[in-house]
Amino acid sequence: MSLKLMGKKKGMTRVFDEKGNLIVCTVIAAEPNVIVQIKNQEKDGYNAVQLGAVKVPESKKKNISKPLVGHFARAKVEPRRHLLESRLDQVEEFELGQEVGIDYFSDVDFVDVCGTSKGKGFQGVVKRHGFGGGPGSHGSGFNRTAGSTGMRSTPGRSLPGVKKAGQMGSQKVTAENLKVIRIDAEKQVILVKGAVPGARNSLLYIRKSVKKTPVKK
Repeated sequence: MSLKLMGKKKGMTRVFDEKGNLIVCTVIAAEPNVIVQIKNQEKDGYNAVQLGAVKVPESKKKNISKPLVGHFARAKVEPRRHLLESRLDQVEEFELGQEVGIDYFSDVDFVDVCGTSKGKGFQGVVKRHGFGGGPGSHGSGFNRTAGSTGMRSTPGRSLPGVKKAGQMGSQKVTAENLKVIRIDAEKQVILVKGAVPGARNSLLYIRKSVKKTPVKK
Protein backbone atom coordinates (compact mmCIF):
# COMPACT_ATOMS: atom_id res chain seq x y z
CA MET A 1 0.00 0.00 0.00
CA SER A 2 1.29 3.42 -0.95
CA LEU A 3 0.11 7.00 -0.80
CA LYS A 4 -1.88 8.29 -3.77
CA LEU A 5 -1.43 11.89 -4.89
CA MET A 6 -3.84 13.97 -6.93
CA GLY A 7 -2.80 15.93 -9.99
CA LYS A 8 -4.12 17.26 -13.28
CA LYS A 9 -3.36 16.17 -16.81
CA LYS A 10 -1.80 19.07 -18.71
CA GLY A 11 -1.28 17.42 -22.06
CA MET A 12 1.37 15.45 -23.93
CA THR A 13 4.87 16.27 -25.10
CA ARG A 14 8.03 14.53 -26.24
CA VAL A 15 11.54 14.47 -24.86
CA PHE A 16 14.84 12.84 -25.81
CA ASP A 17 16.77 10.46 -23.59
CA GLU A 18 20.54 10.34 -23.20
CA LYS A 19 20.82 8.12 -26.29
CA GLY A 20 18.82 10.51 -28.45
CA ASN A 21 15.70 8.36 -28.56
CA LEU A 22 12.40 10.24 -28.73
CA ILE A 23 9.97 9.47 -25.90
CA VAL A 24 6.31 10.47 -26.02
CA CYS A 25 5.09 11.30 -22.53
CA THR A 26 2.27 12.90 -20.56
CA VAL A 27 2.72 15.98 -18.38
CA ILE A 28 0.96 15.81 -15.01
CA ALA A 29 0.89 18.85 -12.74
CA ALA A 30 0.54 18.05 -9.05
CA GLU A 31 0.69 20.91 -6.57
CA PRO A 32 1.53 19.74 -3.02
CA ASN A 33 -1.29 17.72 -1.47
CA VAL A 34 -2.00 18.50 2.18
CA ILE A 35 -2.89 15.93 4.85
CA VAL A 36 -6.39 16.65 6.13
CA GLN A 37 -7.02 13.56 8.27
CA ILE A 38 -5.07 10.63 9.70
CA LYS A 39 -6.87 7.42 10.63
CA ASN A 40 -5.37 4.68 12.82
CA GLN A 41 -6.13 1.10 13.73
CA GLU A 42 -7.10 1.82 17.33
CA LYS A 43 -9.68 4.53 16.63
CA ASP A 44 -10.94 3.86 13.11
CA GLY A 45 -10.18 0.18 12.58
CA TYR A 46 -7.62 0.74 9.81
CA ASN A 47 -4.66 2.96 8.94
CA ALA A 48 -5.21 5.63 6.31
CA VAL A 49 -4.26 9.17 5.30
CA GLN A 50 -6.68 11.61 3.69
CA LEU A 51 -5.19 14.15 1.29
CA GLY A 52 -6.67 17.37 -0.06
CA ALA A 53 -5.77 19.01 -3.35
CA VAL A 54 -6.56 22.22 -5.27
CA LYS A 55 -7.31 25.18 -3.00
CA VAL A 56 -10.86 26.54 -3.08
CA PRO A 57 -10.93 30.19 -4.27
CA GLU A 58 -12.13 32.82 -1.82
CA SER A 59 -15.21 33.49 -3.94
CA LYS A 60 -16.24 29.82 -3.74
CA LYS A 61 -15.67 29.18 -0.03
CA LYS A 62 -19.24 30.25 0.73
CA ASN A 63 -20.43 27.13 -1.13
CA ILE A 64 -18.60 24.69 1.16
CA SER A 65 -20.90 22.74 3.47
CA LYS A 66 -20.63 23.29 7.22
CA PRO A 67 -19.43 19.72 7.95
CA LEU A 68 -16.54 20.19 5.51
CA VAL A 69 -15.73 23.62 6.97
CA GLY A 70 -15.33 21.99 10.37
CA HIS A 71 -13.39 19.09 8.87
CA PHE A 72 -10.77 21.44 7.39
CA ALA A 73 -10.75 23.62 10.52
CA ARG A 74 -9.82 20.65 12.73
CA ALA A 75 -6.81 19.99 10.51
CA LYS A 76 -5.99 23.73 10.39
CA VAL A 77 -5.72 23.74 6.61
CA GLU A 78 -7.38 25.79 3.91
CA PRO A 79 -10.37 24.12 2.19
CA ARG A 80 -9.51 21.91 -0.76
CA ARG A 81 -11.64 21.03 -3.75
CA HIS A 82 -10.74 17.33 -3.87
CA LEU A 83 -10.24 14.76 -1.09
CA LEU A 84 -8.71 11.30 -1.40
CA GLU A 85 -8.06 8.61 1.21
CA SER A 86 -5.18 6.14 0.92
CA ARG A 87 -4.87 3.07 3.11
CA LEU A 88 -1.36 2.52 4.48
CA ASP A 89 0.44 0.02 6.67
CA GLN A 90 1.98 2.74 8.86
CA VAL A 91 0.84 6.33 9.43
CA GLU A 92 3.24 7.43 12.18
CA GLU A 93 5.47 9.33 9.74
CA PHE A 94 2.65 11.70 8.73
CA GLU A 95 1.04 14.62 10.57
CA LEU A 96 -1.92 16.94 9.99
CA GLY A 97 -1.20 19.87 7.72
CA GLN A 98 1.88 18.21 6.21
CA GLU A 99 2.35 18.82 2.49
CA VAL A 100 3.27 15.95 0.18
CA GLY A 101 4.78 17.09 -3.10
CA ILE A 102 5.61 15.45 -6.39
CA ASP A 103 9.08 14.55 -5.07
CA TYR A 104 7.30 11.71 -3.22
CA PHE A 105 7.90 9.71 -6.42
CA SER A 106 11.57 10.63 -6.76
CA ASP A 107 12.71 7.18 -5.59
CA VAL A 108 10.55 5.11 -7.96
CA ASP A 109 10.87 4.25 -11.63
CA PHE A 110 7.26 3.33 -12.36
CA VAL A 111 3.86 4.69 -11.31
CA ASP A 112 0.18 3.86 -11.83
CA VAL A 113 -2.13 6.65 -13.01
CA CYS A 114 -5.90 6.46 -12.59
CA GLY A 115 -8.41 8.79 -14.25
CA THR A 116 -11.79 9.05 -15.98
CA SER A 117 -11.63 8.29 -19.68
CA LYS A 118 -13.06 10.68 -22.25
CA GLY A 119 -16.80 10.26 -22.75
CA LYS A 120 -17.76 9.24 -26.30
CA GLY A 121 -21.52 9.07 -25.80
CA PHE A 122 -23.66 6.33 -27.40
CA GLN A 123 -21.58 4.45 -29.96
CA GLY A 124 -22.13 1.46 -32.20
CA VAL A 125 -20.29 -1.85 -32.10
CA VAL A 126 -17.76 -0.86 -34.78
CA LYS A 127 -16.33 2.01 -32.74
CA ARG A 128 -17.09 0.62 -29.28
CA HIS A 129 -15.86 -2.97 -29.76
CA GLY A 130 -13.93 -2.89 -33.04
CA PHE A 131 -16.38 -4.93 -35.13
CA GLY A 132 -15.43 -5.20 -38.79
CA GLY A 133 -18.92 -4.55 -40.13
CA GLY A 134 -20.54 -6.14 -43.16
CA PRO A 135 -19.64 -6.03 -46.85
CA GLY A 136 -19.28 -2.57 -48.31
CA SER A 137 -20.62 -3.55 -51.72
CA HIS A 138 -23.82 -2.12 -53.20
CA GLY A 139 -26.99 -3.72 -51.89
CA SER A 140 -25.45 -5.55 -48.93
CA GLY A 141 -27.77 -3.84 -46.40
CA PHE A 142 -25.55 -4.90 -43.49
CA ASN A 143 -22.91 -2.17 -43.17
CA ARG A 144 -22.13 -1.35 -39.49
CA THR A 145 -24.81 -3.32 -37.66
CA ALA A 146 -24.03 -5.80 -34.90
CA GLY A 147 -25.73 -8.81 -36.43
CA SER A 148 -27.44 -11.52 -34.39
CA THR A 149 -27.18 -11.22 -30.60
CA GLY A 150 -29.46 -14.09 -29.56
CA MET A 151 -30.97 -17.37 -30.77
CA ARG A 152 -34.37 -18.79 -31.71
CA SER A 153 -34.16 -21.85 -29.48
CA THR A 154 -33.53 -22.27 -25.76
CA PRO A 155 -32.66 -20.05 -23.96
CA GLY A 156 -34.09 -17.75 -26.63
CA ARG A 157 -32.52 -14.56 -25.35
CA SER A 158 -29.30 -12.56 -25.49
CA LEU A 159 -26.82 -13.90 -22.95
CA PRO A 160 -25.15 -11.50 -20.50
CA GLY A 161 -21.90 -9.98 -21.74
CA VAL A 162 -22.80 -9.87 -25.43
CA LYS A 163 -21.07 -6.94 -27.10
CA LYS A 164 -23.63 -4.36 -28.18
CA ALA A 165 -23.94 -0.67 -28.90
CA GLY A 166 -24.10 1.61 -25.85
CA GLN A 167 -22.36 4.20 -23.71
CA MET A 168 -18.64 4.46 -24.43
CA GLY A 169 -16.02 6.09 -22.27
CA SER A 170 -16.48 8.19 -19.11
CA GLN A 171 -15.25 5.28 -17.00
CA LYS A 172 -12.56 4.86 -14.37
CA VAL A 173 -9.39 3.57 -16.05
CA THR A 174 -5.99 2.81 -14.53
CA ALA A 175 -2.83 2.89 -16.63
CA GLU A 176 -0.34 0.68 -14.79
CA ASN A 177 3.42 0.55 -14.74
CA LEU A 178 4.17 3.83 -16.51
CA LYS A 179 7.83 4.76 -16.58
CA VAL A 180 8.75 8.01 -14.82
CA ILE A 181 10.70 10.08 -17.35
CA ARG A 182 11.30 13.25 -15.36
CA ILE A 183 10.25 14.97 -12.13
CA ASP A 184 10.48 18.75 -11.75
CA ALA A 185 9.86 19.60 -8.08
CA GLU A 186 10.19 23.32 -8.75
CA LYS A 187 7.47 23.38 -11.41
CA GLN A 188 5.53 20.62 -9.59
CA VAL A 189 5.19 18.39 -12.65
CA ILE A 190 5.93 14.77 -13.43
CA LEU A 191 6.45 13.31 -16.91
CA VAL A 192 5.42 9.70 -17.49
CA LYS A 193 5.95 7.64 -20.61
CA GLY A 194 2.92 7.11 -22.84
CA ALA A 195 -0.68 8.25 -22.52
CA VAL A 196 -2.92 8.36 -19.47
CA PRO A 197 -6.75 8.31 -19.32
CA GLY A 198 -8.73 11.53 -19.20
CA ALA A 199 -9.11 14.85 -20.94
CA ARG A 200 -6.85 17.86 -20.47
CA ASN A 201 -7.11 19.38 -16.96
CA SER A 202 -8.95 16.30 -15.69
CA LEU A 203 -8.19 14.95 -12.21
CA LEU A 204 -5.69 12.08 -11.94
CA TYR A 205 -4.61 9.83 -9.09
CA ILE A 206 -0.94 8.82 -8.98
CA ARG A 207 0.56 6.01 -6.92
CA LYS A 208 3.77 4.04 -6.82
CA SER A 209 3.59 0.98 -9.03
CA VAL A 210 3.97 -2.44 -7.43
CA LYS A 211 4.58 -4.24 -10.71
CA LYS A 212 7.92 -4.61 -12.45
CA THR A 213 8.55 -4.21 -16.14
CA PRO A 214 9.74 -7.49 -17.76
CA VAL A 215 13.31 -7.37 -18.96
CA LYS A 216 13.63 -7.74 -22.73
CA LYS A 217 16.39 -10.14 -23.72
